[in-house]
Amino acid sequence: MIITQDQTIKNSTERFCKEHQIGQIMKKANIKKKSGTAPLFLFKYIFLLAFMGKNLYRLLQGNDNLGEGIEKDTVYRFLNSPGYNWRKFLLLLSSAILDSVSLLTSRDKVLIFDDSLYSRNRSKSVELLARVYDHVEHKFYKGFRMLTLGWSDGATFVPISFSLLSSEKEKNRICGLNKDIDKRTNGYKRRRECIRKATDVLFELLQQAKSYGITAQYVLFDSWFSFPVVIQRVLQSGFNVICMLKKMPQVRYLYEGRYLNLEELYKAARKKSGRGKILASVFVSFGERQQIKGKIFFVRDRNSRNWLAIFSSDVTIDGEEVIRIYGKRWDIEVFFKMCKSHLQLAKEFQGRSYDAMVAHTTIVFCRYIMLAMEKRNNEDDRTFGELFYLCCDEIQDIKFSTAIQLLLEMLAEHLRKYMIVPDDDIHMFLSNFISALPPYYKGKLAFSMCES
Repeated sequence: MIITQDQTIKNSTERFCKEHQIGQIMKKANIKKKSGTAPLFLFKYIFLLAFMGKNLYRLLQGNDNLGEGIEKDTVYRFLNSPGYNWRKFLLLLSSAILDSVSLLTSRDKVLIFDDSLYSRNRSKSVELLARVYDHVEHKFYKGFRMLTLGWSDGATFVPISFSLLSSEKEKNRICGLNKDIDKRTNGYKRRRECIRKATDVLFELLQQAKSYGITAQYVLFDSWFSFPVVIQRVLQSGFNVICMLKKMPQVRYLYEGRYLNLEELYKAARKKSGRGKILASVFVSFGERQQIKGKIFFVRDRNSRNWLAIFSSDVTIDGEEVIRIYGKRWDIEVFFKMCKSHLQLAKEFQGRSYDAMVAHTTIVFCRYIMLAMEKRNNEDDRTFGELFYLCCDEIQDIKFSTAIQLLLEMLAEHLRKYMIVPDDDIHMFLSNFISALPPYYKGKLAFSMCES
């Protein structure tokens, strides 16, 4: 994904907003104009900042006609509004995109949970600012934990929802909640959410995604979330789980009539001969009343002489498949890196309001979604044919327009063969069908009726 600063990115932004009806989605999420500048215009205005290499101050002071007639207070009023439902906005946008993407992929579709540091280390008066532990650098920083839920098919990652978590422990919070906030607003609900346990918020995000029709075969997460209670609740939600297991002595697994912790289980497992990546695999049950059943694969750690344990609740797939599917979890790490290094997450604005941080983070996620869709449509490595198959075992997906064209051609052929319908009538039928499609789908059909 290459970020450009020319007119191309402005055209891409306009096309993205038009194709996915951003204005209509904003209205459904209660992001409506009360007075002054339209919210859609302000959304595009902030959206383009990262691609133009400017911050808000430089853009307002410059001669770029994008900033004409916009005041700083107008932008901050838009970001600070507690009545806007940014979570609903992101869910509506991602679900609409996945409706078209997921139908045209034969890959395993997964939901991925992870958290990352949202750093505000130089801040002192940011609402609900807390001391949070960074598991990467093993240090405490000032900021938030950005708990994120995303969807992936191994080729495209789409962020679905997130929550900026403060600390559930009041002693770790540097600043408190704004007491003047209206308790009936979405902003207040998100503030109350951010001081809850991360695992409780995790399940709410999962249920909300499910209620918007976002589905997947598996839920992936790393060892920081792989507690038995978390795995059990995800399974109860109707998803299979593939996750890395943590070496916790207190967690016991039932194997061949014995209760063993993870290290004891590895010693008791029958090892496979050779230098394969899978050292051993065992069927186990664990959790409350041993309700969690599945298979644990002990995998060789290429970075050390140790081993890693991957759990799969789906016992119908082999170890190689489990490892391949779990490898898609890395997509969310790439997403975090992209947002922080290039899309100005937590850097573009230094607002103190919790609402402003939620709004800006949502816009950053939308930037990534646009880039991901541009990459999928224009630079997808899967169009390289046999070269791609040498590098990847997964089945190639065809482009949206090609898929529709093939379906229409097949329909026309069957009408000629079985219904004995004249070609003129078939042509009229297909023309009427395409004209009745929503604008987004008509825009994707890159072929003319005379060719079909």
